[in-house]
Amino acid sequence: MPALDMFSLDGKKGFITGAAQGIGKCLAENFAEAGADVAIVDVNLELAQKTASEIAKKSGRKVVAYQCDVTRAEDAAALMEAYVSDFGTIDFAVNNAGIATFDNAMDIDPETFRRVIDVNLIGVFNTAQAAARVMKAQGRGGSIISTASMSAHIVNVPQTIANYCASKAGVMHLSKGLAVEWAKYNIRVNTVSPGYIQTELVASLTDMLPIWKEKMPEGSRLGYPEDLVGAYIYLASDASKFATGADFVVDGGYTIL
Repeated sequence: MPALDMFSLDGKKGFITGAAQGIGKCLAENFAEAGADVAIVDVNLELAQKTASEIAKKSGRKVVAYQCDVTRAEDAAALMEAYVSDFGTIDFAVNNAGIATFDNAMDIDPETFRRVIDVNLIGVFNTAQAAARVMKAQGRGGSIISTASMSAHIVNVPQTIANYCASKAGVMHLSKGLAVEWAKYNIRVNTVSPGYIQTELVASLTDMLPIWKEKMPEGSRLGYPEDLVGAYIYLASDASKFATGADFVVDGGYTIL
């Protein structure tokens, strides 16, 4: 197969959670451009519908919005039922929905701590499980890609996000466990671990930006959502048929030092 054809998503179908905005929206735009039909999954249905309409108009691909609270297994199951009704088959599932808080570990309340774990870790499992069940039933496997973080490898400073670090380390190791269990169904499970990506939230933390920059190799920079696209497209495409249980760190070298 020609090299560029290996990376094509032409004819592939799947969903991306947390895709109404930010990194998820950027991935959806580029997956559609690469030839995929994409389901935009988000808790904010109105924004998801707006994003889906924009991408469909620009790309000419089938793009449909769905509402889903990923922390609820029943929502994930309902999502897949609606998705299969609309798309028929699934080739990739990108579990990207996530949140963060900046609470001191001594002061954080149990509900806030648990909410981050529920969205970032339990949510990943719920949508991965729902997608894997359909992939197994299809009999031809698929690719499950979850967004971990460099915070699965290091502890971020000066912000206090112990619960976030724990959740993302969980995503990475959960995915390795799923990769072992589901390999016999030809389901590949991998993670991408972004560094600091200049979403609106990160860009607003102006007091922290210089501190983060100092911790990176000289000449490096903070990332943009577009810097992550190649890793996700690789993992969703036929180019990564031999990759499973892997974590792809895309952080501008932050975790090297």
